[in-house]
Amino acid sequence: MFFYLLLVIIIIQRCVELFIAKKNERFLKDQGAKEYGRKHYLFMVMMHICFFVSLLVEVTFFAKSLSSLWPIWFSLFLLTQIGRVWVIQSLGTFWNTKIIVLPEATIVSKGPYKYIKHPNYLIVTTELLVIPLMFNAYFTLVCFFILNQLILAIRIPYEERVLLKETNYRTISEIPRFLPKLVKRSRLK
Repeated sequence: MFFYLLLVIIIIQRCVELFIAKKNERFLKDQGAKEYGRKHYLFMVMMHICFFVSLLVEVTFFAKSLSSLWPIWFSLFLLTQIGRVWVIQSLGTFWNTKIIVLPEATIVSKGPYKYIKHPNYLIVTTELLVIPLMFNAYFTLVCFFILNQLILAIRIPYEERVLLKETNYRTISEIPRFLPKLVKRSRLK
């Protein structure tokens, strides 16, 4: 029962986030923002939908049970939710599931963005690990962790190039962060 309740809550949360993202997208585009990365965005959306389908199938049809370590995994999950709210609040109208960039905008450098370049991707990656771990869904964990890393290997450098080109990201990217740079600056130009 816990599994289905958690799954419903997460799906409702994602729907609310999509509503917020759509509202922010309309606002930003009205201000002159441009959308980038439509091709890989579709793959990202499909990956997330398939994650929930895979999780549902694996837990239901292969009779996966709640992990004995579920309190640890659930605590990490709750921390990711706090992080998710912190990210959305920090970015305000700039938060989106798509890459939507307002030219000449000043990059947000408050909240978690003071410490980590892409905290939302860290949060999503953590969720893709802890949710399956809660229910011993190891097939879903391995498959979607790998798929997510492949998508992020495309999305993060692409997003960085767009931000460097369209905003003051060049200045903000000089600020040291906890996580190292993924791509050398010379390759971004």
